[in-house]
Amino acid sequence: MSKKDYYKKKSASKQSKNKQINSETLLQVEYANNNIKKPTPQPHHGPGARHGGVVDKPKNFKKSIGRLIQYLGAYKFRLFAVIILAMLSMAFAVLGPRILAMATDEITFWVRERASGVMIAMNFHKIGMIILSLVGLYLVSACLGASQGFIMARVANDVTYKLRAQIEEKIHNLPIKFYDKVPYGEVLSRVTNDVDSINQSLSQSVTQLVISFTQIIGVVIMMLIINWVLTLITMTSIILSFSLIAFVMRYSQKHFIKQQNFIGKVNAHVEEVYSNTTIVKAFNAQNQKSAQFEQLNSVLYNSSWKANFLGGLVMPITFIISNFTYVVVCVIAGYLVIQGRMGVGEIQAFIQYTKQVNQPITQISNITNILQQTAAASERIFDFLEEDEEIPDPANPIDASATDSSVEFNQVKFGYNSNKIIIKDFSVKVKPGQKIAIVGPTGAGKTTLVKLLMRFYDVNSGEILIGGHNIKDFNRRDLHKMFGMVLQDTWLYNASVEENIKYGKLSATHDDVVKAAKAAMVNHFVKALPDGYNMELNEEASNISQGQKQLLTIARAILADPKILILDEATSNVDTRTEIHIQKAMDNLMQGRTSFIIAHRLSTIKNADVILVLNEGDIVEQGTHDELLSKGGFYAKLYNSQFDVEESA
Repeated sequence: MSKKDYYKKKSASKQSKNKQINSETLLQVEYANNNIKKPTPQPHHGPGARHGGVVDKPKNFKKSIGRLIQYLGAYKFRLFAVIILAMLSMAFAVLGPRILAMATDEITFWVRERASGVMIAMNFHKIGMIILSLVGLYLVSACLGASQGFIMARVANDVTYKLRAQIEEKIHNLPIKFYDKVPYGEVLSRVTNDVDSINQSLSQSVTQLVISFTQIIGVVIMMLIINWVLTLITMTSIILSFSLIAFVMRYSQKHFIKQQNFIGKVNAHVEEVYSNTTIVKAFNAQNQKSAQFEQLNSVLYNSSWKANFLGGLVMPITFIISNFTYVVVCVIAGYLVIQGRMGVGEIQAFIQYTKQVNQPITQISNITNILQQTAAASERIFDFLEEDEEIPDPANPIDASATDSSVEFNQVKFGYNSNKIIIKDFSVKVKPGQKIAIVGPTGAGKTTLVKLLMRFYDVNSGEILIGGHNIKDFNRRDLHKMFGMVLQDTWLYNASVEENIKYGKLSATHDDVVKAAKAAMVNHFVKALPDGYNMELNEEASNISQGQKQLLTIARAILADPKILILDEATSNVDTRTEIHIQKAMDNLMQGRTSFIIAHRLSTIKNADVILVLNEGDIVEQGTHDELLSKGGFYAKLYNSQFDVEESA
């Protein structure tokens, strides 16, 4: 994938928090079915949540920068070229004052001789050659500086491109359980804010740091050549300045890390409220959300001003020290001239060098702020890249296309947390083409079984077989291609109606789309839309009704033509009349396919081949609708209770 294609990739539309798991599940299936890469998730919350909302403790500054330097090892030759060019550029620039001193001495000599009565001519040729040499020197320095700037800009952008690509790839490889405990907020912050911090630091601060240290070394050497006493005074100020920088960095680093963390938290909160504006207003939660934002924003404010204040102290302190040093140097240099131990040109050169040595110290003090932000940013990025990934696919996977659609759960045990098992000992065999209904009270484990079947989570013990093969022996993408899903929570994206239906099968023609739409009772309402199948859905698909969204997702599943169907309350958002038509379409769709139907309205699964009744993670009953009613057990109570509720309503 080229960089241009990478940056043009469209992000998936944002989903509300209460849809997070089901929407993520659907996305995984649809991306796998079409063998396309998943867009970068939009933000919700951040990895800090895995610590109970407590901000990560600051880590070692040297270690964080060391990790970044190690990452830059792939660019070592270009970085080496940048360092050499920067050093040469500054070395030529440092020679300037010394050469200029030669012209000053020549003029001073002519003035002194004329003042003593010796009438000599000004040596304009020598002065002209000195000036030309100086101009040439500065031109060479500028060219070298421009060359290193060009190379470093390329390195910085290559690094940030690679980091963003790796973060995106990491998102693809993270297990679904990662999103259970770590919602999305800071992921976007790391792709944008943290990566941008590294980009700015590499493109500006790194080369400036090399130039500054080169300038200090070069200037100190030139100063030693001129006068070691004055150099000793200047070196004292340099050591004092660097000591102050180290002292301030020690106390400001924790505030920079906290600042970076809470930028992600504020981003997460704003996105969550923005994407759920309707819900917030419906429940009059504006004041509550404003209070939460105020709390997060206050922490960000406090950490930001402390970080910036402490970082900003370095510059005025070093400025005071450098000016004091400048005054002392001028006084002592003047005395040495009176004593005849230094020439005017040497004084002029030394004073220029004094200014030059103070300039990089000031620049380094400014760079320390950026470096601290860079350390915090790189720490957060590399911590994210080191998160545990999904178990790799087998080296020699089973060919999914050659297997039948039989399914078997064999003594499956599972819990989202190892200390809280919700599926205790689940076993069932499903023949190809059977229609299996899964019913039970809320929290019984119905949707969890589907997630295990799709291998969004791995079982704690036991095994799940498809076509007689353990699902762990399949490639995940091949496994997901066997399934078609229609969830209660719809997922549509910013594109035309036809493109949303074709998401289940990108190679489908327009006629295929219309045929699937008719089967799903979609065609009649699509024709009534302003642009028909070409009508563009907005980001939240709020320009069509909830029931229409559900119908489109059903049409998408019909078009995909999978081996196994999973229907999770697929008709819950449509009216009764439409539900009857959809039920007929679903009956036709499920012919010859193994189907799993999760239902709360038990009247919709009367014709299921087998009904599995779950309670607290176990199958308490199984059979047909009539068989279970005749038993008068748990299913019969559930079924009759629905009619009691409807009558009382």
